[in-house]
Amino acid sequence: MTTLMFILGIVVFAVGLLVSIAWHELGHLSTAKLFGIRVPQYMVGFGPTIWSRHKGETEYGIKAVPLGGYIRMIGMFPPDDAGRVSARSTSPWRGMIEDARSAAYEELKPGDETRMFYTRKPWKRVIVMFAGPFMNLILAVGLFLTVLMGFGVQQETNTVSSVSACVIAQSQNRDDCKKSDPASPAAAAGIKAGDKIVSFDGRPTAKWNTLSDLIRDSAGRNVPIVVERDGKKVTLHATIATNQVAKKDASGTYVQGQYVTAGFLGFSPARGVVKLGFGDSVVWMGDQVGHAVESLVDLPGKVPALWNAAFGDGPREPDSPMGIVGAARVTGEIATLDIPASQQVAMAVFVVAGFNLSLFLFNMLPLLPLDGGHIAGALWESLRRQVARVLRRPDPGPFDVAKLMPVAYVVAGIFVCFTVLVLIADVVNPVRIS
Repeated sequence: MTTLMFILGIVVFAVGLLVSIAWHELGHLSTAKLFGIRVPQYMVGFGPTIWSRHKGETEYGIKAVPLGGYIRMIGMFPPDDAGRVSARSTSPWRGMIEDARSAAYEELKPGDETRMFYTRKPWKRVIVMFAGPFMNLILAVGLFLTVLMGFGVQQETNTVSSVSACVIAQSQNRDDCKKSDPASPAAAAGIKAGDKIVSFDGRPTAKWNTLSDLIRDSAGRNVPIVVERDGKKVTLHATIATNQVAKKDASGTYVQGQYVTAGFLGFSPARGVVKLGFGDSVVWMGDQVGHAVESLVDLPGKVPALWNAAFGDGPREPDSPMGIVGAARVTGEIATLDIPASQQVAMAVFVVAGFNLSLFLFNMLPLLPLDGGHIAGALWESLRRQVARVLRRPDPGPFDVAKLMPVAYVVAGIFVCFTVLVLIADVVNPVRIS
Protein backbone atom coordinates (compact mmCIF):
# COMPACT_ATOMS: atom_id res chain seq x y z
CA MET A 1 0.00 0.00 0.00
CA THR A 2 2.86 2.36 0.88
CA THR A 3 4.51 1.73 -2.50
CA LEU A 4 1.23 2.35 -4.29
CA MET A 5 0.73 5.66 -2.46
CA PHE A 6 4.34 6.65 -3.25
CA ILE A 7 3.74 6.02 -6.96
CA LEU A 8 0.43 7.89 -6.79
CA GLY A 9 2.22 10.90 -5.29
CA ILE A 10 4.74 10.88 -8.14
CA VAL A 11 1.93 10.66 -10.70
CA VAL A 12 0.20 13.64 -9.08
CA PHE A 13 3.39 15.69 -9.36
CA ALA A 14 3.93 14.58 -12.99
CA VAL A 15 0.42 15.74 -13.90
CA GLY A 16 1.01 19.03 -12.08
CA LEU A 17 4.29 19.43 -13.95
CA LEU A 18 2.68 18.91 -17.36
CA VAL A 19 -0.17 21.30 -16.53
CA SER A 20 2.36 23.92 -15.36
CA ILE A 21 4.38 23.64 -18.58
CA ALA A 22 1.30 23.74 -20.79
CA TRP A 23 -0.04 26.72 -18.83
CA HIS A 24 3.29 28.55 -19.25
CA GLU A 25 3.36 28.03 -23.01
CA LEU A 26 -0.30 29.00 -23.28
CA GLY A 27 0.69 32.44 -22.02
CA HIS A 28 3.19 32.83 -24.86
CA LEU A 29 0.77 31.37 -27.42
CA SER A 30 -2.26 33.50 -26.54
CA THR A 31 -0.38 36.80 -26.50
CA ALA A 32 1.56 35.98 -29.70
CA LYS A 33 -1.70 35.27 -31.52
CA LEU A 34 -3.23 38.40 -29.97
CA PHE A 35 -0.52 40.51 -31.63
CA GLY A 36 -0.79 38.71 -35.00
CA ILE A 37 2.44 36.68 -34.76
CA ARG A 38 2.24 33.37 -36.61
CA VAL A 39 2.83 30.37 -34.33
CA PRO A 40 3.38 27.10 -36.25
CA GLN A 41 3.86 24.91 -33.13
CA TYR A 42 2.73 24.59 -29.51
CA MET A 43 4.45 21.66 -27.81
CA VAL A 44 4.57 20.27 -24.28
CA GLY A 45 7.78 18.31 -23.76
CA PHE A 46 10.86 17.64 -25.87
CA GLY A 47 12.07 14.84 -28.11
CA PRO A 48 9.90 12.67 -30.39
CA THR A 49 6.28 13.74 -30.84
CA ILE A 50 3.87 11.17 -29.40
CA TRP A 51 0.67 13.03 -30.28
CA SER A 52 -0.18 16.15 -32.27
CA ARG A 53 -3.09 17.79 -34.00
CA HIS A 54 -3.34 20.77 -36.35
CA LYS A 55 -5.87 23.45 -35.57
CA GLY A 56 -5.78 26.41 -37.88
CA GLU A 57 -2.17 27.36 -38.58
CA THR A 58 -0.80 25.84 -35.36
CA GLU A 59 0.22 22.26 -34.55
CA TYR A 60 -0.58 21.32 -30.95
CA GLY A 61 1.22 18.31 -29.50
CA ILE A 62 2.84 16.38 -26.68
CA LYS A 63 6.41 15.08 -26.87
CA ALA A 64 8.03 12.12 -25.15
CA VAL A 65 10.20 13.93 -22.57
CA PRO A 66 8.02 16.04 -20.21
CA LEU A 67 10.83 18.31 -19.03
CA GLY A 68 9.75 21.55 -20.68
CA GLY A 69 7.86 22.90 -23.64
CA TYR A 70 7.92 25.57 -26.29
CA ILE A 71 6.02 27.47 -28.93
CA ARG A 72 7.63 28.20 -32.27
CA MET A 73 7.15 31.77 -33.45
CA ILE A 74 8.03 33.03 -36.91
CA GLY A 75 10.92 35.50 -37.06
CA MET A 76 12.28 35.42 -33.50
CA PHE A 77 15.46 37.14 -34.79
CA PRO A 78 15.85 39.91 -37.40
CA PRO A 79 17.89 39.37 -40.60
CA ASP A 80 21.56 40.35 -40.50
CA ASP A 81 22.86 43.74 -41.62
CA ALA A 82 22.94 42.58 -45.24
CA GLY A 83 19.37 41.31 -45.08
CA ARG A 84 20.44 37.66 -45.26
CA VAL A 85 18.97 34.95 -43.08
CA SER A 86 20.70 31.73 -44.17
CA ALA A 87 24.40 32.56 -44.78
CA ARG A 88 26.73 30.25 -42.84
CA SER A 89 30.10 31.28 -41.39
CA THR A 90 33.05 29.01 -40.63
CA SER A 91 33.52 30.78 -37.29
CA PRO A 92 31.93 28.61 -34.55
CA TRP A 93 30.70 31.65 -32.60
CA ARG A 94 29.39 33.38 -35.69
CA GLY A 95 27.89 30.06 -36.78
CA MET A 96 25.79 29.91 -33.63
CA ILE A 97 24.32 33.30 -34.49
CA GLU A 98 23.58 32.34 -38.09
CA ASP A 99 22.10 28.96 -37.11
CA ALA A 100 19.73 30.71 -34.75
CA ARG A 101 18.78 33.25 -37.40
CA SER A 102 18.18 30.52 -40.01
CA ALA A 103 16.02 28.54 -37.59
CA ALA A 104 13.89 31.63 -37.03
CA TYR A 105 13.10 31.71 -40.77
CA GLU A 106 12.90 28.03 -41.62
CA GLU A 107 9.07 28.03 -41.76
CA LEU A 108 8.64 31.43 -43.41
CA LYS A 109 5.74 31.53 -45.87
CA PRO A 110 4.45 34.20 -48.25
CA GLY A 111 2.57 36.81 -46.23
CA ASP A 112 4.61 36.20 -43.05
CA GLU A 113 6.75 39.29 -43.63
CA THR A 114 4.40 41.31 -41.42
CA ARG A 115 3.72 38.51 -38.92
CA MET A 116 7.22 37.94 -37.59
CA PHE A 117 8.05 38.31 -33.90
CA TYR A 118 10.88 40.81 -34.36
CA THR A 119 8.63 43.19 -36.34
CA ARG A 120 6.39 43.80 -33.33
CA LYS A 121 6.99 46.82 -31.13
CA PRO A 122 9.25 46.15 -28.13
CA TRP A 123 6.41 46.47 -25.60
CA LYS A 124 4.44 43.78 -27.44
CA ARG A 125 7.45 41.46 -27.45
CA VAL A 126 7.92 42.07 -23.73
CA ILE A 127 4.29 41.07 -23.13
CA VAL A 128 4.64 37.90 -25.24
CA MET A 129 7.79 36.75 -23.42
CA PHE A 130 6.58 37.82 -19.97
CA ALA A 131 3.21 36.10 -20.40
CA GLY A 132 4.70 32.61 -19.96
CA PRO A 133 6.37 33.17 -16.57
CA PHE A 134 3.43 35.32 -15.50
CA MET A 135 1.10 32.38 -16.06
CA ASN A 136 3.27 30.34 -13.68
CA LEU A 137 3.03 33.14 -11.13
CA ILE A 138 -0.76 33.22 -11.46
CA LEU A 139 -0.93 29.45 -10.99
CA ALA A 140 1.39 29.59 -7.98
CA VAL A 141 -0.70 32.31 -6.32
CA GLY A 142 -3.93 30.41 -7.01
CA LEU A 143 -2.56 27.17 -5.58
CA PHE A 144 -1.06 28.87 -2.54
CA LEU A 145 -4.35 30.66 -1.78
CA THR A 146 -6.25 27.39 -2.18
CA VAL A 147 -4.06 25.69 0.42
CA LEU A 148 -3.68 28.60 2.84
CA MET A 149 -7.34 29.59 2.90
CA GLY A 150 -8.99 26.25 2.08
CA PHE A 151 -6.89 23.52 3.70
CA GLY A 152 -4.79 25.48 6.18
CA VAL A 153 -1.13 25.02 7.02
CA GLN A 154 0.81 23.58 9.92
CA GLN A 155 1.73 26.40 12.28
CA GLU A 156 2.65 26.97 15.89
CA THR A 157 -0.45 27.82 17.90
CA ASN A 158 -1.23 29.40 21.27
CA THR A 159 -1.97 26.00 22.78
CA VAL A 160 0.67 24.80 25.24
CA SER A 161 2.40 21.58 24.22
CA SER A 162 4.76 21.33 27.21
CA VAL A 163 6.06 23.54 30.02
CA SER A 164 9.74 24.13 30.77
CA ALA A 165 10.74 23.28 34.32
CA CYS A 166 13.34 26.02 34.64
CA VAL A 167 14.79 29.13 33.01
CA ILE A 168 17.42 27.78 30.64
CA ALA A 169 18.76 29.19 27.36
CA GLN A 170 16.98 27.83 24.31
CA SER A 171 20.34 26.78 22.87
CA GLN A 172 20.60 24.19 25.68
CA ASN A 173 18.71 20.95 26.25
CA ARG A 174 15.54 21.78 28.18
CA ASP A 175 16.07 18.65 30.33
CA ASP A 176 19.40 20.00 31.66
CA CYS A 177 17.79 21.87 34.56
CA LYS A 178 19.90 22.16 37.72
CA LYS A 179 18.67 22.69 41.26
CA SER A 180 20.13 26.20 41.17
CA ASP A 181 18.10 27.15 38.07
CA PRO A 182 14.98 29.16 38.85
CA ALA A 183 11.59 27.72 37.90
CA SER A 184 10.24 28.94 34.57
CA PRO A 185 7.58 31.69 34.82
CA ALA A 186 5.08 29.37 33.08
CA ALA A 187 5.63 26.60 35.63
CA ALA A 188 5.51 29.05 38.54
CA ALA A 189 2.26 30.55 37.25
CA GLY A 190 0.58 27.14 36.95
CA ILE A 191 0.35 26.95 33.15
CA LYS A 192 -0.25 23.36 32.02
CA ALA A 193 0.06 21.38 28.81
CA GLY A 194 -3.19 21.70 26.85
CA ASP A 195 -3.92 25.24 28.02
CA LYS A 196 -4.83 27.67 25.26
CA ILE A 197 -3.54 31.19 25.92
CA VAL A 198 -6.31 33.57 24.81
CA SER A 199 -4.90 36.85 26.13
CA PHE A 200 -1.62 38.18 27.49
CA ASP A 201 -1.47 41.36 29.61
CA GLY A 202 -5.01 42.23 28.52
CA ARG A 203 -4.31 41.81 24.78
CA PRO A 204 -5.96 39.04 22.68
CA THR A 205 -3.52 36.49 21.30
CA ALA A 206 -5.19 34.79 18.36
CA LYS A 207 -1.83 34.23 16.62
CA TRP A 208 1.34 32.64 17.90
CA ASN A 209 3.59 35.40 16.57
CA THR A 210 1.52 38.00 18.44
CA LEU A 211 1.87 36.09 21.72
CA SER A 212 5.57 35.42 21.12
CA ASP A 213 6.31 39.11 20.50
CA LEU A 214 4.37 40.18 23.59
CA ILE A 215 6.30 37.74 25.77
CA ARG A 216 9.64 38.89 24.35
CA ASP A 217 8.78 42.55 25.02
CA SER A 218 7.67 41.97 28.65
CA ALA A 219 10.92 40.94 30.37
CA GLY A 220 10.84 41.71 34.10
CA ARG A 221 7.12 42.50 34.22
CA ASN A 222 4.36 40.69 36.08
CA VAL A 223 1.49 40.18 33.64
CA PRO A 224 -1.96 38.55 33.74
CA ILE A 225 -2.41 35.60 31.38
CA VAL A 226 -5.84 34.22 30.52
CA VAL A 227 -5.90 30.57 29.47
CA GLU A 228 -8.72 28.36 28.30
CA ARG A 229 -8.69 25.10 30.26
CA ASP A 230 -11.38 22.41 30.08
CA GLY A 231 -13.76 24.86 28.46
CA LYS A 232 -13.27 27.52 31.16
CA LYS A 233 -11.17 30.67 31.23
CA VAL A 234 -8.61 30.89 34.00
CA THR A 235 -6.55 33.98 34.84
CA LEU A 236 -2.96 33.36 35.92
CA HIS A 237 -0.08 35.73 36.71
CA ALA A 238 3.53 35.33 35.66
CA THR A 239 6.67 37.39 36.06
CA ILE A 240 8.41 37.22 32.69
CA ALA A 241 12.08 36.22 32.95
CA THR A 242 14.99 37.41 30.81
CA ASN A 243 16.65 34.67 28.80
CA GLN A 244 18.49 33.76 25.60
CA VAL A 245 15.81 32.92 23.01
CA ALA A 246 15.88 32.11 19.32
CA LYS A 247 16.16 35.15 17.04
CA LYS A 248 13.27 35.87 14.64
CA ASP A 249 13.41 37.69 11.33
CA ALA A 250 10.93 40.32 10.14
CA SER A 251 8.44 37.65 9.03
CA GLY A 252 8.50 35.91 12.41
CA THR A 253 10.60 32.96 11.22
CA TYR A 254 13.26 31.63 13.58
CA VAL A 255 16.85 32.23 12.46
CA GLN A 256 18.71 28.96 12.92
CA GLY A 257 21.64 29.12 15.34
CA GLN A 258 21.12 32.77 16.36
CA TYR A 259 19.84 33.97 19.74
CA VAL A 260 18.86 37.23 21.40
CA THR A 261 18.16 38.36 24.96
CA ALA A 262 14.44 38.83 25.49
CA GLY A 263 11.45 37.95 27.65
CA PHE A 264 10.91 34.26 28.43
CA LEU A 265 7.75 32.53 29.68
CA GLY A 266 8.87 28.93 29.32
CA PHE A 267 6.58 26.72 27.28
CA SER A 268 6.56 25.03 23.89
CA PRO A 269 3.64 25.78 21.57
CA ALA A 270 1.68 22.98 19.97
CA ARG A 271 1.47 22.82 16.21
CA GLY A 272 -1.82 22.61 14.37
CA VAL A 273 -3.52 23.22 11.05
CA VAL A 274 -4.51 26.88 10.78
CA LYS A 275 -6.53 28.42 7.93
CA LEU A 276 -5.34 31.90 6.98
CA GLY A 277 -7.41 34.85 5.86
CA PHE A 278 -6.75 36.56 2.53
CA GLY A 279 -4.60 39.31 4.06
CA ASP A 280 -2.44 36.88 6.04
CA SER A 281 -2.16 34.66 2.95
CA VAL A 282 -0.85 37.58 0.88
CA VAL A 283 1.72 38.40 3.58
CA TRP A 284 2.73 34.73 3.75
CA MET A 285 3.17 34.57 -0.04
CA GLY A 286 5.19 37.78 0.00
CA ASP A 287 7.54 36.18 2.52
CA GLN A 288 7.84 33.08 0.34
CA VAL A 289 8.72 35.16 -2.71
CA GLY A 290 11.42 36.89 -0.65
CA HIS A 291 12.83 33.56 0.51
CA ALA A 292 12.71 32.21 -3.06
CA VAL A 293 14.63 35.23 -4.39
CA GLU A 294 17.24 34.81 -1.66
CA SER A 295 17.57 31.11 -2.53
CA LEU A 296 18.04 31.97 -6.20
CA VAL A 297 20.76 34.49 -5.36
CA ASP A 298 22.45 31.98 -3.02
CA LEU A 299 22.28 29.16 -5.58
CA PRO A 300 25.92 29.36 -6.76
CA GLY A 301 27.13 29.19 -3.16
CA LYS A 302 25.24 25.92 -2.60
CA VAL A 303 26.97 24.07 -5.44
CA PRO A 304 29.98 22.85 -3.35
CA ALA A 305 27.69 21.32 -0.69
CA LEU A 306 25.54 19.80 -3.44
CA TRP A 307 28.63 18.28 -5.07
CA ASN A 308 29.71 16.90 -1.69
CA ALA A 309 26.27 15.36 -1.17
CA ALA A 310 26.30 13.80 -4.65
CA PHE A 311 29.88 12.52 -4.85
CA GLY A 312 31.20 12.69 -1.29
CA ASP A 313 29.97 11.86 2.18
CA GLY A 314 28.43 15.26 2.85
CA PRO A 315 24.84 15.53 4.14
CA ARG A 316 22.02 16.74 1.88
CA GLU A 317 20.84 19.99 3.45
CA PRO A 318 17.06 20.51 3.82
CA ASP A 319 17.29 23.73 1.75
CA SER A 320 19.46 22.10 -0.91
CA PRO A 321 18.40 22.72 -4.54
CA MET A 322 16.06 20.05 -5.88
CA GLY A 323 15.23 19.11 -9.44
CA ILE A 324 12.16 17.52 -10.96
CA VAL A 325 13.19 14.04 -9.78
CA GLY A 326 13.70 15.28 -6.23
CA ALA A 327 10.40 17.13 -6.18
CA ALA A 328 8.59 14.06 -7.54
CA ARG A 329 10.18 11.93 -4.85
CA VAL A 330 9.15 14.36 -2.12
CA THR A 331 5.58 14.33 -3.44
CA GLY A 332 5.68 10.54 -3.35
CA GLU A 333 6.86 10.59 0.28
CA ILE A 334 4.08 13.03 1.18
CA ALA A 335 1.53 10.49 -0.03
CA THR A 336 2.96 7.92 2.43
CA LEU A 337 2.96 10.16 5.53
CA ASP A 338 0.69 9.23 8.43
CA ILE A 339 -1.27 12.49 8.28
CA PRO A 340 -4.85 13.33 7.24
CA ALA A 341 -5.53 13.01 3.52
CA SER A 342 -6.44 16.70 3.35
CA GLN A 343 -2.95 17.61 4.55
CA GLN A 344 -1.36 15.20 2.07
CA VAL A 345 -3.24 16.98 -0.73
CA ALA A 346 -2.30 20.38 0.68
CA MET A 347 1.41 19.51 0.86
CA ALA A 348 1.42 18.06 -2.66
CA VAL A 349 -0.27 21.20 -4.00
CA PHE A 350 2.35 23.25 -2.13
CA VAL A 351 5.13 21.43 -3.99
CA VAL A 352 3.50 22.18 -7.36
CA ALA A 353 2.89 25.80 -6.32
CA GLY A 354 6.53 26.18 -5.27
CA PHE A 355 7.64 24.68 -8.57
CA ASN A 356 5.61 27.30 -10.46
CA LEU A 357 7.01 30.13 -8.34
CA SER A 358 10.53 28.88 -9.09
CA LEU A 359 9.71 28.73 -12.81
CA PHE A 360 8.57 32.34 -12.72
CA LEU A 361 11.64 33.65 -10.92
CA PHE A 362 14.12 31.56 -12.91
CA ASN A 363 12.64 32.54 -16.28
CA MET A 364 12.80 36.22 -15.34
CA LEU A 365 16.60 36.15 -15.15
CA PRO A 366 17.83 38.50 -17.93
CA LEU A 367 19.81 35.77 -19.68
CA LEU A 368 19.26 33.99 -22.97
CA PRO A 369 17.82 31.49 -23.71
CA LEU A 370 15.44 32.29 -20.84
CA ASP A 371 12.37 34.45 -21.37
CA GLY A 372 14.02 37.19 -19.33
CA GLY A 373 16.83 37.39 -21.90
CA HIS A 374 14.37 38.17 -24.70
CA ILE A 375 12.64 40.69 -22.46
CA ALA A 376 15.98 42.38 -21.75
CA GLY A 377 16.71 42.50 -25.49
CA ALA A 378 13.36 44.15 -26.26
CA LEU A 379 13.81 46.68 -23.45
CA TRP A 380 17.32 47.52 -24.68
CA GLU A 381 16.00 48.04 -28.20
CA SER A 382 13.29 50.36 -26.88
CA LEU A 383 15.82 52.33 -24.85
CA ARG A 384 18.26 52.88 -27.69
CA ARG A 385 15.45 53.88 -30.05
CA GLN A 386 14.23 56.43 -27.51
CA VAL A 387 17.75 57.78 -27.09
CA ALA A 388 18.15 58.04 -30.88
CA ARG A 389 14.84 59.89 -31.11
CA VAL A 390 15.85 62.36 -28.40
CA LEU A 391 19.25 62.94 -30.00
CA ARG A 392 17.61 63.13 -33.46
CA ARG A 393 19.69 60.32 -34.79
CA PRO A 394 18.58 57.64 -37.32
CA ASP A 395 16.50 54.80 -35.95
CA PRO A 396 18.99 52.03 -35.03
CA GLY A 397 16.40 49.40 -35.94
CA PRO A 398 15.65 46.18 -34.09
CA PHE A 399 18.21 44.86 -31.65
CA ASP A 400 19.67 41.60 -32.97
CA VAL A 401 19.23 39.21 -30.04
CA ALA A 402 20.81 36.48 -32.20
CA LYS A 403 24.19 38.10 -31.55
CA LEU A 404 23.86 36.97 -27.95
CA MET A 405 23.40 33.32 -28.88
CA PRO A 406 27.01 32.37 -27.94
CA VAL A 407 26.23 33.63 -24.44
CA ALA A 408 22.97 31.70 -24.56
CA TYR A 409 24.83 28.48 -25.33
CA VAL A 410 27.20 29.06 -22.41
CA VAL A 411 24.26 29.73 -20.06
CA ALA A 412 22.45 26.66 -21.37
CA GLY A 413 25.60 24.58 -20.87
CA ILE A 414 25.95 25.74 -17.26
CA PHE A 415 22.27 25.03 -16.68
CA VAL A 416 22.59 21.50 -18.12
CA CYS A 417 25.60 20.76 -15.90
CA PHE A 418 23.78 22.05 -12.84
CA THR A 419 20.68 20.03 -13.74
CA VAL A 420 22.74 16.85 -14.05
CA LEU A 421 24.41 17.53 -10.68
CA VAL A 422 21.03 18.05 -9.00
CA LEU A 423 19.68 14.91 -10.68
CA ILE A 424 22.56 12.80 -9.35
CA ALA A 425 22.13 14.25 -5.86
CA ASP A 426 18.37 13.63 -5.99
CA VAL A 427 19.03 9.96 -6.82
CA VAL A 428 21.96 9.06 -4.55
CA ASN A 429 21.34 11.42 -1.61
CA PRO A 430 17.80 12.84 -1.83
CA VAL A 431 16.17 15.44 0.36
CA ARG A 432 13.80 13.61 2.71
CA ILE A 433 10.80 14.80 4.68
CA SER A 434 9.33 13.53 7.93
